Amino acid sequence: MGQKINPLGFRLGTTQSHHSLWFAQPKKYFKGLQEDKKIRDYIKNYVQKNMRLSSGVEGIARIEIQKRLNLIQVIIYMRFPKLLIEDKQRKHEELQMNVQKELNCMNRKLNIAITRIGNPYGHPNILAEFIARQLKNRVSFRKAMKKAIESTEQADTKGIQIQIAGRIDRKEIARVEWIREGRVPLQTIGAKIKYCSYRVRTIYEVLGIKIWIFIDEE
Repeated sequence: MGQKINPLGFRLGTTQSHHSLWFAQPKKYFKGLQEDKKIRDYIKNYVQKNMRLSSGVEGIARIEIQKRLNLIQVIIYMRFPKLLIEDKQRKHEELQMNVQKELNCMNRKLNIAITRIGNPYGHPNILAEFIARQLKNRVSFRKAMKKAIESTEQADTKGIQIQIAGRIDRKEIARVEWIREGRVPLQTIGAKIKYCSYRVRTIYEVLGIKIWIFIDEE
């Protein structure tokens, strides 16, 4: 039986770094985890509701959190939608104020920085959001996966694998469908692989999307 492991946790300390950097005592560790989840969930929901993402390949690549004694630094790496650029300053301030209220951390300063990524096609989270929007619009899952793979040709990647699981096409029995292009060496620790798992809720069912992107090998 195959032993499954998260590709990012498997490579921590070699080709993968942490997305959260902070220290806490063992008894307060769970509070820090819950705080990180609140920050990430609120930012993702805010972007989906207010930025009006188009049908293109856009969205959040990753969110990094760094905590100090009196400061929480949040860095959002994303592909800017057109509407965000038009009213960037106001929405940025609104997002920062709402996250501070959500956390209820008046004794700590919250600083949110947004960094634009040049090429979104090499980030699995953005591709997963693109596939999710296609599935919600009732596009065929095979067509959505092939279109995502075609878009990665613009990025400098060596391989990609996409997997969709659930009641695909409203079938009674759940199944797993996947497609791969190029090399994806999951068992090689020195291989730099980007990975994400994404859940999408359509009208009829809930589907799970997993994407592995092989960037380079050290």
